[in-house]
Amino acid sequence: MTEVTPILTMSRVSKRFGATQALDDVSLTLYPGEIHAVVGENGAGKSTLIKIMTGIYGADSGSMVVVGEEVSPRNSAEAQLLGIAAMYQEPLIFPDLSVAENIFIGHQDRGRLVRWDAMYQDAAQILERLDLDIDPRMPAVGLTVANQQGVEIAKAISLEVRVLIMDEPTAALSAHEVDRLFQQVRSLRDSGVSVLFISHRLDEVFELADRITVLRDGRHISTRTVAEVTEESLIREMVGRDPSDFFAWSDRPRGEVVLRVESLTRRGVFEDVSFQVSEGEILGFAGLVGAGRTDVGLALFGVSPADSGSVELDGIPVELESPRDALELGIAYLSEDRRQLGLSLPQSVTSNITLATLPRYTSSIGLLNAPAERQDAGSLAEELTIRTPSLATPVSQLSGGNQQKTMLAKWLNTNPRVLILDEPTRGIDVGAKTDVHHLIDELARSGIAIIVISSDLPEVLAMSDRVLVMREGRVRGVFDRDEATQERVMTAAVGTV
Repeated sequence: MTEVTPILTMSRVSKRFGATQALDDVSLTLYPGEIHAVVGENGAGKSTLIKIMTGIYGADSGSMVVVGEEVSPRNSAEAQLLGIAAMYQEPLIFPDLSVAENIFIGHQDRGRLVRWDAMYQDAAQILERLDLDIDPRMPAVGLTVANQQGVEIAKAISLEVRVLIMDEPTAALSAHEVDRLFQQVRSLRDSGVSVLFISHRLDEVFELADRITVLRDGRHISTRTVAEVTEESLIREMVGRDPSDFFAWSDRPRGEVVLRVESLTRRGVFEDVSFQVSEGEILGFAGLVGAGRTDVGLALFGVSPADSGSVELDGIPVELESPRDALELGIAYLSEDRRQLGLSLPQSVTSNITLATLPRYTSSIGLLNAPAERQDAGSLAEELTIRTPSLATPVSQLSGGNQQKTMLAKWLNTNPRVLILDEPTRGIDVGAKTDVHHLIDELARSGIAIIVISSDLPEVLAMSDRVLVMREGRVRGVFDRDEATQERVMTAAVGTV
């Protein structure tokens, strides 16, 4: 049997940022015609590794060899010349350019004069190869996220890519769009391309990958074929503890009813929604995307007020016309979109934690009490184990899990009676999920009434005292913990008998 020559080999690569050892003696080999998954918690070193591959960072030590030649790309353009390209969760698309221009924008070999007909023809051939029904002449601004991903793959093909790095490419895609993306990825593999696939979704890793590498705390833990590992063994290697420790639930006494909702309706969005949540209770909201769960949460936080129905807090009728109303009444809402709606990324950890309570730290003439602000932020950062170089660090530099904890700290600083958590573990790794689950359970034990909206059904079932199921804007069932099986909840969510 002929030995296959690796396309790319990383040998004993290390990289340090100040006091943080991002990579420590990591080795990785990619072969032609394979899909190689790299998994690990946020902060495990995955992003640093691919940034070294693509020339964004230089390694402190170690070597990188592409098809037998040692290289050190200094930027992404040099990496592309070596046949290495990357596509990310948010595609890099120029909306005002055509699809064809986006595909060939990285080419410097076409001369100064653009041969438009040839470019459109070449683009059409690549799109057809990927089974993408897209007009290469259309502006990219009209593309769905799935088609933007397709254009990114077409761009890589146009560059005759040897290694395509895909970093969380499915985060914003529907199940059907993911299936189509995977078909395109397998087609690339079959043509001899090496695909480096990074995802927190282990079901996708098992469906797609040929081999899997685990990183933890910047170190290489293992590389095995997909047949040699299980989800449990992967998780154990990723986080260094047993999967049975992940979901946290304790048998907590429930107090008085804190929030009572009766016949809440927002025309065309949800209708006749009724439920109650007690002190120390976690009420899970389950249902398919578009069922109206988030819309109910936004109504209770005053972002999109309901048209009719009633809300009582501690037995007293309340009006929720704005987030200010909700906060003053003790209702907090953690958004599913932390980057756009939950955090101010350029600002520090301290500023984000105190953002919703800033008047508490300002005098009557507008002077900021910075020591008090830092003290409260520091206490919450310690309580929630937010890993950050300092409280002055911009939140954009934190891992996804620590960003999520920072957003949670912001709302806990308001001392809420009711805490609405919308997709509290979306986009964070399994280790950070464990931390968030334990935090939620501790908050419930402290007496806060909690609503958890999640598309992760095992998460909802494991964490909730009761599960409310929505479908097409209406409540279709409420199950106690011992009644809420995956089958019963899904039956209510999809409307099957």
